[in-house]
Amino acid sequence: MYAILKNGGKQYKVEQGSIILLDKLNLEPKSKISFEEVLAFHNDKELVVGTPFVPGAKIQAEVINEGRGKKVVIFKKRRRKDSKTKRGFRRDFTRVRILEITAK
Repeated sequence: MYAILKNGGKQYKVEQGSIILLDKLNLEPKSKISFEEVLAFHNDKELVVGTPFVPGAKIQAEVINEGRGKKVVIFKKRRRKDSKTKRGFRRDFTRVRILEITAK
């Protein structure tokens, strides 16, 4: 059984017990969260695709922790123009464990 959920403009394929990294949600560890925006749901028999969301589908999750990802370096160089830029950033994330996927 798996589901596809939408959070922060991104889509995630999740199963029960899986751990995903979401954009920072500012929640305490061990707190529960519920996702109502389920785009698709598969229950080993059939695939239910929502228009745009599956009615009655809900995903329960638990926040594990928050953190920052590895540094991503953006380096742009234009040849023969002596022009270059170097920038970087670290993505803030919330690590979440999927507890339960339910649908009617």
